[in-house]
Amino acid sequence: MVDATPPQLVELAAEAGYRGVCLFMESMPTLPLMPAFHLRGRTAMARDTKARMQASGIELDLAYPFTLSRHNEAADFLPALETAAWLGAKAVNLLLYDRDPARRFDQFAAFSALAEDHGLRVAVEFYPPSQIGSFTAALALVTKLGRPAVAGVNIDLLHLMRSGGSFDELRAAPSAYLHYAQFCDATLPGPDLDPAEEASAHRLLPGEGQFDLASFAAALPAGLSASVEVPRNPAILAGEAQLDRARRALHATAQSLALSPRARSSPLAPPAPR
Repeated sequence: MVDATPPQLVELAAEAGYRGVCLFMESMPTLPLMPAFHLRGRTAMARDTKARMQASGIELDLAYPFTLSRHNEAADFLPALETAAWLGAKAVNLLLYDRDPARRFDQFAAFSALAEDHGLRVAVEFYPPSQIGSFTAALALVTKLGRPAVAGVNIDLLHLMRSGGSFDELRAAPSAYLHYAQFCDATLPGPDLDPAEEASAHRLLPGEGQFDLASFAAALPAGLSASVEVPRNPAILAGEAQLDRARRALHATAQSLALSPRARSSPLAPPAPR
């Protein structure tokens, strides 16, 4: 729902039958269909978003965007971390682009400490174009820190498949370090698109591609929180209504997970739309 403002996203989630949302603390130039906004500093929009979450019971699973590179430091994100905590976020999503391994780890550790100070967990998202490009790399990073209650891995199914990862890797990993999961679908092999373009604008609804979502769910720890990550710019540009897109994504995910006997009784399975 990249074309929705944070307050709109909360309202759409509640109406479509979701339990929670993932929110950007500010809009991103790399997502041109996203409305301009920022929540940092308890802006009027931040206050509106929080009021709507409180009224609807919608929770904030993950806050974005937090990206560490050689051009910034962990302390630069303090205002955004403060706002995420004030909004009730459970965790913040972290990408790492710094090419210096020592500095990358030091800044990751410093960022994790700041997040912990604000009652937030850190979900490291591995992403092939980044410096933590695979599940193996992300798991090595968080286990080196050795604070599973603070920092773990966000497993995005698209990134897992595009980085050559496997469900066996998930099953073999210490479950305490697996903090979140994101469901989508895509073709195998992938489309003739830049990886960033596919990830941010051209994912498929569960069931429309060739990913085995039921097996993905079964490889994750029981009870792991998860979301539906299916930005689809063609649907937006075609004029498909926001609520219709939200409902379709939830229906498609629930149907795909119902193929797994375990998913029928697992919190991984999203609720039926109201």
